[in-house]
Amino acid sequence: MNFDYSEKSITLQKKLKVFFDTHISPIEKEVEAFNHDPENAWKKWQGLEGLKEKAKKEGLWNLFLPKAYGELSGGLTNLEYAPLAEIMGRMTWSSEVFNCSPPDTGNMEVLAKYGTKAQKEKWLTPLMNGEIRSAFLMTEPDVASSDATNIETAIVADGDEYVITGRKWWSSGAMDPNCKIAIVMGKTDFDAPRHLQQSMILVPMNTPGLEVVRPLSVFGYNDSPEGHAEIVLNKVRVPKGNLLVSEGKGFEIAQGRLGPGRIHHCMRLIGMAQRSLEIMSRRVTERKPFGRNLDTYSSIRQDIAASACEIEQTRLLVLSAADKMDKVGNKEAKDIIAMIKIIAPNMALKVIDRAIQVLGGLGVSADTPLAHFYAGARILRLADGPDEVHMSQLGKSVIKKYS
Repeated sequence: MNFDYSEKSITLQKKLKVFFDTHISPIEKEVEAFNHDPENAWKKWQGLEGLKEKAKKEGLWNLFLPKAYGELSGGLTNLEYAPLAEIMGRMTWSSEVFNCSPPDTGNMEVLAKYGTKAQKEKWLTPLMNGEIRSAFLMTEPDVASSDATNIETAIVADGDEYVITGRKWWSSGAMDPNCKIAIVMGKTDFDAPRHLQQSMILVPMNTPGLEVVRPLSVFGYNDSPEGHAEIVLNKVRVPKGNLLVSEGKGFEIAQGRLGPGRIHHCMRLIGMAQRSLEIMSRRVTERKPFGRNLDTYSSIRQDIAASACEIEQTRLLVLSAADKMDKVGNKEAKDIIAMIKIIAPNMALKVIDRAIQVLGGLGVSADTPLAHFYAGARILRLADGPDEVHMSQLGKSVIKKYS
């Protein structure tokens, strides 16, 4: 294994860091204040489009899409992209500046891999250009959606159309004012074999019968402007040409989509944890409770040392997963993808929690990113499959391997 970054990746890392220092870090607090202000819910910070144009000109655009996708992609492997996603993870909102923000990244991969020429022209092109945003509708409130075969949304053929009926929630991205298209997962055949019942279909957000019921908050954060919505699909009609691939391919598409999505989350989590470690390390040199600098206490040094060890361990595991995905594909790398999805959120939570404890009241305020980091890391123990599902599947695979 050789995890040395390629010259291309190193060059992009340097450019990305300069871009952050020049254009993003100076306005971080302004953007955070705007996004957290309830009066600005579901509105875009006015300078975002300007930043996106600067990123395009710098060649820092669509970096996430693996080079296997040809001319559409940024030409990077997963291994080359990992440190770039880590840098973006240092701020909760920065990925959109580079068109590398979920759920758009996963949706673009789905359209690039499975979409027809017409579907790509209508939806993938504007997504790749950053002109619109998208949502992914899989999770449902009335079933245990950690097993996607449980979903109950119906996609019923009727002449030249499909009629969609169901209720979704945690539909990330759906609150964004620029969200124009949703990929909806439902069942076209409730009597087919378990993993062949599901299909995926493209539903424009302005289709009659699609109703955004409410935004959902995460530990009190509404994550504006993209948010997380509860959505009702009440006899929504779309052309049959909106179906992805064919009936019964939904579960297969979902598994292909979630692999890259999971590793991207883990890459960004390392960025959150790394920044939290840096904030904590600076703080301990500045505070003198009881007449001594915090950095002179052994317990503080041990927390910082443990955090540095855990971040590097997780970083190496994520790089190993990225390397395996590049060499043998997402399906063959499923066990190590499960490992990182278990390890990375839990590692980040521990590091962020230590940083919060060191900062005290400042750590739980909005004056640092730590509280929002904590909320984001905690939801990733659930999003794209809870820890328990990944551990169960990984355990089953390990047992099979050695028995």
